[in-house]
Amino acid sequence: MTQQGVRWTADQVLALAPDAASRKAGGKLGAAGPWSETGTDGGTVWGLCKGSGSKPYQTVVDVTDASRPAYTCGCPSRKFPCKHALGLLLLWVGGDVAEAQGRAPDWAGEWLAARRRRAAERDAADAGGSTPGPGDPEAARRRAARRAERVTAGATELEQRLTDLLRGGLAAAEQAGYGLWEETAARMVDAQAPGLASRVRELGAIPASGPDWPVRLLEECALLHLLDQGWLRRERLPGALAATVRSRVGLPASADGPPVRDHWLVLAQYDVADSRLTTRRIWLYGAESRRTALLLSYGAAGRVPELALPVGLTLDAELSAYPGAGQPRASLGERFAPPAPSAIRPPGVTTAEAAARYGEALRDDPWLDSVPVTLDRVVPAPDGDSWQLADADQDTALPLTPSARSRPGLWRLVALSGGAPVTVFGECGHQGFTPLTAWPRGAGEAVPLH
Repeated sequence: MTQQGVRWTADQVLALAPDAASRKAGGKLGAAGPWSETGTDGGTVWGLCKGSGSKPYQTVVDVTDASRPAYTCGCPSRKFPCKHALGLLLLWVGGDVAEAQGRAPDWAGEWLAARRRRAAERDAADAGGSTPGPGDPEAARRRAARRAERVTAGATELEQRLTDLLRGGLAAAEQAGYGLWEETAARMVDAQAPGLASRVRELGAIPASGPDWPVRLLEECALLHLLDQGWLRRERLPGALAATVRSRVGLPASADGPPVRDHWLVLAQYDVADSRLTTRRIWLYGAESRRTALLLSYGAAGRVPELALPVGLTLDAELSAYPGAGQPRASLGERFAPPAPSAIRPPGVTTAEAAARYGEALRDDPWLDSVPVTLDRVVPAPDGDSWQLADADQDTALPLTPSARSRPGLWRLVALSGGAPVTVFGECGHQGFTPLTAWPRGAGEAVPLH
């Protein structure tokens, strides 16, 4: 946590890396092995990292302002932040840095004192001579304005690069290789727009990825262009949509919605992993509020995310929503009882209603890949070389996504159904439906499919 109460994630840390090599090296240092004398006082993180020399590197990170962290390290690297600062932050967000019982060590405290003295002098100059306190709202507004200027410069540069790509023809993207996209993504990181950087990296994986890759690349370029334009014209957008754009660009946000206490049914839990990060997605359904919410938990450098909730149980707890139009993400607050068995099931819809629900959600968030949906009375059935969920009462169906067709969960679903209708919860999007949990007809426990 920072002093402002905004929880950092491993994704935010890795987005600070100046290049791919730093991300990889920092990820390796996100484990306790090379570190000693680590500590944090909430606004500062420090530690000694063993290097190639006889003396360990003294590394300190000021995380008081999540939008503008500062770093120092005794290593000779000219990259900023260096791999040691990234590794220390990953160690911190993973919960492996203990709260300090006393003052920070002298080598950390001296740097921090000098930095905050300079910051106070700079803010005083900006304010015309008045020195703001650490919680001064005007200073925070100026910091936010400076970051917005950097993001705007990055979005403007990205627009020019997309224009150059389309003017030169999509075939040039295949010839340029991944380096073009990685360099562009690095520029977006410099502009403090990690959301734009992530989408640019995804573009780099599309060329030569299979039949019709130019079509997919053009579609994704169009969505990225739309996000750019949304940011550049955010002042004209409705408040909720502007919040969605800020979130998609990658600006940090807090779960500021009013806490909602409910008995939350754990619908599904699964992990998405890459070389840098493991993201755990947990879907919940409120029995009284009838809301579906998403919890995200992260683990870096091979760590398993800390939060784990068993599918099929209910949790008496409070959730607070994140800002943004149609955003299901929430933050888990106070828990009033441990998870307990429950006979609660979410109400289902038809396959046609599920497709319509996704279409409606795109009006609030055009960059949305899928929406959570519970299908009632559907039967898994082969469709040529593919599979679909056919509505038992209507002549409609939803195709399964390519990833769902290749997982063992499909065969568990087929076995559970046995040709009879079942209730299935999953994610419905432009690629089809991904089943995550199923319930048999009548009474029966939830069966995870992922």
